[in-house]
Amino acid sequence: MFRRLLIATSNEGKLKEIRKLLEPLGMEVIMPEKALEVEEGGQSFLENAYIKARAYYERYGVPVLAEDSGLVIPALEGYPGVYSSRFYSLEWGGVEEVKEGKDQANIRKVLRLMKGIKERSAYFVAFALLYTGDGGLWGEGRCEGYILEEPRGYGGFGYDPIFQPAGYEKSMAELSLEEKNLISHRGKALRRLLELIAGNW
Repeated sequence: MFRRLLIATSNEGKLKEIRKLLEPLGMEVIMPEKALEVEEGGQSFLENAYIKARAYYERYGVPVLAEDSGLVIPALEGYPGVYSSRFYSLEWGGVEEVKEGKDQANIRKVLRLMKGIKERSAYFVAFALLYTGDGGLWGEGRCEGYILEEPRGYGGFGYDPIFQPAGYEKSMAELSLEEKNLISHRGKALRRLLELIAGNW
């Protein structure tokens, strides 16, 4: 079984979470020397993960772990969805100006669109895909919760400050990394993928 795994991301937050899960298993988790500009034009999280994984494998020639994830809010017709990282720039709902950073712009847009809406259920979804050149294995994970009315906490990244996991009184950004990995969509997707890897190698 391979022990060296390239993570198809330049997102330090994602890399930190993935390392925390995989390195205790004896896997060397590495980042690409240079992030590739991959057009994520897929219609689903899984399709986008596959597009990224294949691009990085073709460039570096080693097993690649790619992940695509996002926030789904039923009250917003499923948005941000596959557009989670660039929701601020979509015409849908109005373009949000980037001031402090893209994450903050995305959060401001969600809170603006959710103002006055009582049905605030939402969920994070993630697909983690391992690509070795001859196909791939993938795992899915979800984390159910609610959209808060204002940001809370300074940990994590993305939409974490405005997402409260079901059964918790803290936002995702107020949880420790260990707590987050136990319940997060990414943690669940990676654990499911590891189960499949163990059964196939």
